[in-house]
Amino acid sequence: MTDVKVSVTFRHTRPTDALKHYAEEKLHKIGKYFDRPLEAHVVLSVDSRERQLAEVTIQARGMTIHGREETADLYSAIDLLLDKIEQQIRKYKTKTRLKRRRVKT
Repeated sequence: MTDVKVSVTFRHTRPTDALKHYAEEKLHKIGKYFDRPLEAHVVLSVDSRERQLAEVTIQARGMTIHGREETADLYSAIDLLLDKIEQQIRKYKTKTRLKRRRVKT
């Protein structure tokens, strides 16, 4: 598992250690898809009670992954966001694997 350097920014809400640790813990799981260290920047913002946003930008070896999710709860926004990011990474990995196979034949 690769090391993931995570920075968390809070907008329009009080920063809590629980949310910060939750986001960091979830993002460290993304490291299993890469063999080099990653940098991830998470922005957690609250516009209203019903509109709470989680955004993440991941920088990995020549690739930038960006995701955004909006729900009524920041914890569920983080969960949905990371599902979306994992799906993007799997799609990218499959695409590059198929490209390498085509080049070899």
